[in-house]
Amino acid sequence: MKPEELTQLMMKLKDKSLSLAFAESCTGGSLAAALSEATGTADVFLGSMVTYNAVAKNKVLGVKNETLKLYTAESQQVTNEMVQGLQKLLKADVCVAVTGLFGEGGSETAEKPVGTTFVSILFKDKVEEYRQVFKGDAQKMRDQAKDFIFQKLQETVERHFQHE
Repeated sequence: MKPEELTQLMMKLKDKSLSLAFAESCTGGSLAAALSEATGTADVFLGSMVTYNAVAKNKVLGVKNETLKLYTAESQQVTNEMVQGLQKLLKADVCVAVTGLFGEGGSETAEKPVGTTFVSILFKDKVEEYRQVFKGDAQKMRDQAKDFIFQKLQETVERHFQHE
């Protein structure tokens, strides 16, 4: 998503006095970095927690060790706990969490190949879950995930404003 498009998204959130926060794992802070290119970010964006390792997911966001053991750090269950922990921590109106496999040696299986990414968007006490598989090297997958997340965030915001 281009900076101009992100600016439009920031302005929509600002118009409704909504705040935004991220809990990033596989994206490594690239969502926050992309927002820093947009105008209006300071009025809306509270921050991003980069919790790359399971220890950080547990200590910072309160993801349960049992959940990490049972489902692995790269799972929808963990992403859901990340987004809930982020909301408790920063009290943002819109919270987005992402985790995934951008390299070999993680929890990949035939059903969960490298490139599998999990996203949770918490908005108005409702969590929307997404599972997507991206292709390419780690940087390409990170860029695809970033675009995917901003697209889903935009769709969520649009849907919300249509129902007002």
